[in-house]
Amino acid sequence: MGDSAEKKAVPGFFKGVKSEFKKIIWPDRKSAAKQSAAVVAISVVVGVIIAILDYVVKYGVNFITSI
Repeated sequence: MGDSAEKKAVPGFFKGVKSEFKKIIWPDRKSAAKQSAAVVAISVVVGVIIAILDYVVKYGVNFITSI
């Protein structure tokens, strides 16, 4: 029963996807490179912060359990 309505909806769906895809404004190469560098830099900084916190917590737990 729902097959005929489903078959009609599929081409409409792809037409909608195509029209929405045309609305996308892609960044230029320079902007994409700057944004990628920012993501990598922030990821490294957050990774270092997490590593430091992990070391501090590990030291604190080892200190508490050795008492």
